[in-house]
Amino acid sequence: MEDYRNALRHILFNGEEREDRTGVGTRSVFGISMEFNDIHREFPLLTGKRTHWKSIITELCWFLQGHTNVNYLNERGVSIWDEWADENGELGPIYGAQWRDFGGVDQIEELQWALAHDPFSRRHVVSAWNPAEIPDMALPPCHRSFQVYVSRDGHLDMLFDMRSADMFLGVPFNIASYAALAHILAAPIGAQPRKLRVNVGDAHIYSNHVDKAYELVNRHWPSLPRLSVNRQFGRAGAYEPQDFEIIGYNPMPAIPAPVAV
Repeated sequence: MEDYRNALRHILFNGEEREDRTGVGTRSVFGISMEFNDIHREFPLLTGKRTHWKSIITELCWFLQGHTNVNYLNERGVSIWDEWADENGELGPIYGAQWRDFGGVDQIEELQWALAHDPFSRRHVVSAWNPAEIPDMALPPCHRSFQVYVSRDGHLDMLFDMRSADMFLGVPFNIASYAALAHILAAPIGAQPRKLRVNVGDAHIYSNHVDKAYELVNRHWPSLPRLSVNRQFGRAGAYEPQDFEIIGYNPMPAIPAPVAV
């Protein structure tokens, strides 16, 4: 996770102060990349502060099943989307809708078919950025697309792009979520997840997170855990949170921080 720590340092020392949509204000830089290697053995779940794995994996299963109502999350004790939902729990056509029904295209199903039948294709891309439906979304996609690469020696790599990144609170969730997705996509084709890369446009630390980010970068970060997928399915949408187990996660204490809505 050293790339993530270095990104936080870079923003803290070089970012510009900016106003933002939430009214909180940010310290921001534009255009950073982070890479996480050997994610099969060293799962990139942040250890410098306790990160809520249950929320991460429940949200990912929710996306993959095509849900856009918070009921699925709430029934499993997760409330991370509640602030954006309407009185009926609806969020509009966000990630789950776009991944599973982008203009009538089930992108996850097509991706899994292509990985199995044409693994070396350069078209293994899934997009959540649908301009026609953004006005109907409670929150436009922050992680807007991802791409998968299968190597000839049996590894699966993934790259995802973010237009906007809440580096202190949101990005540790995103990194772990896409690393878990890499495990899900690798299993049916007999591949091993290897490398995860993230490219970020606006990378920011909210003004009321700055002191907390300084605390985080100066902490000791224990060794990374490992992800065990206890059941394997051919269809990504068949997974439930209980199918995943984090082994050897011994993080530093949490650093509570408010969410900017």
